[in-house]
Amino acid sequence: MTMQIPGSEHFSSRPTNPDELAAGLPESLEVHTVTQEQIDGLDPLTYEVVRHRLWSVTEEMGEALKRMSGSPIVTDANDFDFAICDELGQEVQVGLYNTMLAGAVDLAIYWTLKNRSHNPGIREGDMFLCNDPWVGGGLHQNDVIVFQPVFHDGKLFAWTSAICHEPDLGGVGLGSFSPAAQDVFSEALPTPPIKVVKDFDLQDDVVDVWIRRSRVPMLVNLDLRAKVGSNTVGRKRLEEVIAQYGADTVKAVMKRMMADAEGRLRTKLSDLPDGTWEATGYQDQSHEGDRGVHKITVAMTKQDNHLTFDFTGTDPQAGMINCTYAGMRGGVMLALLPILANDIPWSAGGLMRCFDLVSEEGTINNATFPAAVSRGPIGPAWLTGTLVAQCLSQMLDQSADLGKSVQAACCGTWDTAVVAGLDERGEVPMPFLNVMMEPMAGGFGARPEMDGMDTGGLFCIPMGRIPDVEMTEFLYPLLTLWRREEPDSGGPGRKRGGVSASLAVTLHGSSQPAGLVLASAGKAVAQNNGLAGGYPGNTGLDAVVRQANVSQVLADGRIPQSLDELGADVEIGHCYAQSYLAPGEVLYMNWQGGGGYGDPLLRDPEAVRHDVLEDKVTAAAAEAVYGVVLSDGDVDRAATESRRAALRDERRDRSTVVPRDRGKVDLGLARRVDDNLVLAGTTVACARCGHGLADLDQDDSLGLASYDGPSSAAGPQVTSDPAYYVDDTIVFRQRSCPACWTAITSAIVPADHTDATDDLDRLGVRALTSR
Repeated sequence: MTMQIPGSEHFSSRPTNPDELAAGLPESLEVHTVTQEQIDGLDPLTYEVVRHRLWSVTEEMGEALKRMSGSPIVTDANDFDFAICDELGQEVQVGLYNTMLAGAVDLAIYWTLKNRSHNPGIREGDMFLCNDPWVGGGLHQNDVIVFQPVFHDGKLFAWTSAICHEPDLGGVGLGSFSPAAQDVFSEALPTPPIKVVKDFDLQDDVVDVWIRRSRVPMLVNLDLRAKVGSNTVGRKRLEEVIAQYGADTVKAVMKRMMADAEGRLRTKLSDLPDGTWEATGYQDQSHEGDRGVHKITVAMTKQDNHLTFDFTGTDPQAGMINCTYAGMRGGVMLALLPILANDIPWSAGGLMRCFDLVSEEGTINNATFPAAVSRGPIGPAWLTGTLVAQCLSQMLDQSADLGKSVQAACCGTWDTAVVAGLDERGEVPMPFLNVMMEPMAGGFGARPEMDGMDTGGLFCIPMGRIPDVEMTEFLYPLLTLWRREEPDSGGPGRKRGGVSASLAVTLHGSSQPAGLVLASAGKAVAQNNGLAGGYPGNTGLDAVVRQANVSQVLADGRIPQSLDELGADVEIGHCYAQSYLAPGEVLYMNWQGGGGYGDPLLRDPEAVRHDVLEDKVTAAAAEAVYGVVLSDGDVDRAATESRRAALRDERRDRSTVVPRDRGKVDLGLARRVDDNLVLAGTTVACARCGHGLADLDQDDSLGLASYDGPSSAAGPQVTSDPAYYVDDTIVFRQRSCPACWTAITSAIVPADHTDATDDLDRLGVRALTSR
C-alpha cells in the first residue's frame, strides 16, 4: 500500500463542463466559438466536405509522425494516435490507431487550460509535452503526448495532439517497467504539461531535461521532434481548411461532428433493452513476488439512451498493475468504439457524453498517486475494456439487428518482454533496448456468426501491425528462430476464437548477457474468456531456455522447431519478473488468442476438419474438445455423433445438479437472450432444447448443472499450471443445461468467483419482459 501524498490531487484531471471551463479562462485568452444557429445552419454538402477534410488532417498527422519517428513501436507496430480537439479540448476527431488514448487526450487539455492559461500562459506558437497519467494525455508514463493550441485571428480555435509509446523514459526497470515496483518513484518520472515549444521554436533546455532520463536518448529525442512535426503539419493543414471555408464554418462543423456522434449513439442505445449487465475479471499477480489475484468488476446499466459503468467493488491498488482514471476511461473507449460506434464517425467528444463512470478512488483501475502505473494500459485498462466489451456484447446479443457486433474477448492483454543489452555488430559497441512488439498479432474473439481473426491484431489498435522480422534483426542483435501461429490457441466454440502465435529469439551479435523484463497477465486466470458457453483462448506462457544448444543445431543445418530441440532447461517466467538472456539462450513467448463463442460441441464438423487441415486445431483437440473424429482427413459422421454424445455424458457425470422444474417452452415463441438462452414470458429457457431454467417471478438464479475442475479441463489451450503463479485455487467452471448438456458458460476463474448466472439481475433479462 502506497502512502498518500498531500497536494497530489492537484494533478488529477477529470471531465469538465465546457461552460464552466470557458468561464474560468483569463480575459487575455480569447476563444473562438459559434452559436447553435450557425451549427444548425450548415448545409449538408459543406458539412460532409469539411468533415472529411478534418479527417484527412488527422491522417496526414499520423503519416508525418510515422515518417519522422525512428522507433519500430511507431513505424512498425502503430502504437500511437493523434487528435483534433475544439477550443476547449473536446475531441472532434481521433485516429484509428491506439483507441484507448481517446479516453485521455482531452483530460490533459482540460488540465492545461485550468492550470497553464494564467502562468506561463497559452499562446500562439506554443506546444506542451506531458507524460503524467493522472493529468491525462496518456495512460502511463511511456505514453508521451505533445499538444498545441491553434489560434485564428488571435483567438484560441482548436488543439492538435500527437502521442506515442516511448521505449524507455528511465526508472529502475528496463523500458521503464519495474516488475517489483510498489509506487511510481520506481518508474519513469511523471511530467505534467510543460511548454516544450515557444514561439514555434523547440526549447533546447526542456529537450535536454527530457531526453536525459532515458536509456535511449537519441530515439526519444527523435520521437519528440516527430511529434512536434506532426503537430506542425496538423496546424498548417487546419489553417488551410479555415482559409478555404472560413473559421465559423469549420468550427460549426467541429461542433456538429460531436453532436452527430452523440445523437447517433443515443439513438442506437434507445433501441436496446434497458437493464444491467455485470462482468468480473482478474489480474494474476500485481508485482514480482506476489501470488495473489486482483479483481476488477463492472456493472453496466443502460437506461433510455445513456450508459453508466459502475466499477464499485474493484480491488484496491496494488503493485504495478494499476491505471489512473484516464486508463479506466480509455478502457471503456477501447470497447465502445468498435462495438457500439463501429458505424459512427469517431468524434470521441460526442461519444463520451453518452456514458458516466462510477468508481472508488484508490482501486487498480482508478489509482491515486503515487501508485505504480507502468502496466496501466496493458493491464487494468485493457481488462476494463474486456469486461465492458463483455457487458456490451451481452446487451447486443439480445438484438437481432445489432447482434453482429457481439464479440468474445480478444487476446486479453499485452505480453510484455523488454530485452536490453550491448550491440557489438558495428565498429563501436552500442547499447540497445527492444520492446518486443510481436504480441501485436493477438487472436480476435469469435462472433455469433464468424470465427475470430487469427493473429488479427489487438482490439485497441485497429491499425496495428506486427514488426517485420528482418527489420527487427537489422535494428537489434537478435535472431528469430521462429514466429508462427500456434494450433489450439484460439478459444473453442461454435465459432472459434482466433489463434495466437509464438516467438523464439536468441542473441546474435552480442557476447554479453542482455537484461530481460517480463510483465504480463493471463497466465493463471484467463483474460480471454468466451461468450455463451465458448471456451477461453490459450493462457500466456513466457520462458527462457538456459544453456540451449542453438549454435549446434544451426551448425548441423537444422532450424529448431520446438523448445525440446533446444534443451531441457526451460525456465518459466512469472507474470512479472526481471531476468537475463545470455548468448546461446532462447527467449520464448506464446501470447494469447481470442475467446470462443457458443458451445464447441455445436460447431460444424466440417469447420473443425478445415481447422485441422489449416493447422489451427490439432486432431487430438478436435476429438477431445469439439467431439469431431477424423478418418483419412474426412469427418467420420457416426464416430463424431458418438463422441459428442459421450462428451455430453461426461458433462452430466461430473456436474452437480440442483433439481428444478420450470417446464418446457415453445422455442418458436421465445425471445433470444444469447446463443443458448431464450425468454418466453417469465421463463428463461435453454435455446437448444427449450428446458425451463428459471422463472423470473420465482427464481434468483438459473437452474444449471455446475462443474468446477482443473483449468486444464478446458483443453490443450491451457499451457500453464496456475499453481506456479498464484496461491488461489483456479478452476475451469462450466455451467450446462441439465437437460441437453449444452454449455451455457465456460471460464477459467478463481474458485470463489461469482457468475452472472448465479443472479438473474446480472443477466439483464428482466427488462425484456416489458418489451
